[in-house]
Amino acid sequence: MKILIFIAAFLVAIGILVAVHEFGHYWVAKKLGFKVLRFSIGFGKPLLMRVGRDADRTEYCVAAIPLGGYVKLLDEREGDVSPEELHRSFTRRPVWHRIAVLLAGPAMNLIFASVLYAVLAMVGSQVVKPVVGQVRQDSPAAAAGLQRGDEIVRVGARNVDDVEDMQIALIRTFSDDGVVPLRIRRNGSEKSVTLRVTEDRLALTEPGRLLPGLGFELATWNAKTVIQNVPQDSAGGRAGLRAGDRLLSVDGQPVVNMMDFQSMVSSAPGREISIEVERGGARLRMVAAVARVMEQGRPIGRLGIMLEEGTRVWPPGLVGMRRSGPIDAVGVGVEKTWDMSALTVQMLWRIVTGQVSAKNISGPISIAEFAGISAYLGVTAFIAFLAIISVSLGVLNLMPVPLLDGGQIVYQLVEAVKGSPLSERAQNFGQQVGIALLVVLMSLAFYNDISRHLN
Repeated sequence: MKILIFIAAFLVAIGILVAVHEFGHYWVAKKLGFKVLRFSIGFGKPLLMRVGRDADRTEYCVAAIPLGGYVKLLDEREGDVSPEELHRSFTRRPVWHRIAVLLAGPAMNLIFASVLYAVLAMVGSQVVKPVVGQVRQDSPAAAAGLQRGDEIVRVGARNVDDVEDMQIALIRTFSDDGVVPLRIRRNGSEKSVTLRVTEDRLALTEPGRLLPGLGFELATWNAKTVIQNVPQDSAGGRAGLRAGDRLLSVDGQPVVNMMDFQSMVSSAPGREISIEVERGGARLRMVAAVARVMEQGRPIGRLGIMLEEGTRVWPPGLVGMRRSGPIDAVGVGVEKTWDMSALTVQMLWRIVTGQVSAKNISGPISIAEFAGISAYLGVTAFIAFLAIISVSLGVLNLMPVPLLDGGQIVYQLVEAVKGSPLSERAQNFGQQVGIALLVVLMSLAFYNDISRHLN
């Protein structure tokens, strides 16, 4: 049932985003006098077909392969065109009209994302302040003097108000040179600290590795964490832990919830840690030798015990609601779309130049999972997912790669400069290069998806 939900959410998301993108091409083409032959959601054999009642008799269809779409325009390169309609052929329209049609698809995706972000701003969302939780010993965060309870108010030159702002700013700043200046608020006063990472910087840019690599976690909820089961041959069993023990601290740092304890253990592979527990009203301290196991190519710590968590309680002031009025929401939507577009371009460039790990490139398997998870979490989460994928689709289609809108725009600009179209040979060579690049990109995306599951 879960897989069906994921597949359905993925297909709905792809259908919506493709329809938005292709509608941009279609609408501008119609307005500028191009003849539109077909508007298709999906590729392959049409499953549903309707013919428009206008003079162009445009075909509107839903096709069998729901992984894209297209708008087919009248084009003399693809067949004979009657003399009376020749002026409406794609190649006979002014260059700037052609560029406008090509730009319209990605532009519509970005406009759609702005609308979705504006809707989310009006609905309101729960935000969490970027407050430091656990700080791992012998880490860049500990060396910089970061402490539990510090509130991060600025990363580099960017002020941050919530966890999402902080994470985006952290990614941008860290992937530059591995030096992260922070402004923190501690006990009512502000001070500056600097995190420095000199080794293995590229590995820290892999998904989910940055905060653990820097050596700190973010504050979350408080919850009583109790051991549920301890196999005798596990690392926890050998240390003397028992079912029913309440976990209090690790190496002197309090355990605030189950996730906090798991993070402390996983960051100590092959080390001994001091665990304080409450058993029968008494406090006991014991030393556990943490087992070292490999996960996704890196060592992590395991005790081999099962935990259960009590009622979650958020600390006062850590969580709040953010909501905007209709007018302010428009500005929020545009600003958010701009920020995410700039981040996408920056990350793509840094992947190409080797500053950011290529493991950040996700394929359809990951996208389907994210679609399903967001749909399971609710409407607002699914809208947020649609917004970020719409930004990615808009930005990626503007890349100057033949077969994408950006590559076709380059062809039109060359024609505008030289006064005649590129030769057929040059265009064919460009198409072959574009196909090769897309094959490499998709292969890498599939490899990342599959290796993540295998690991």
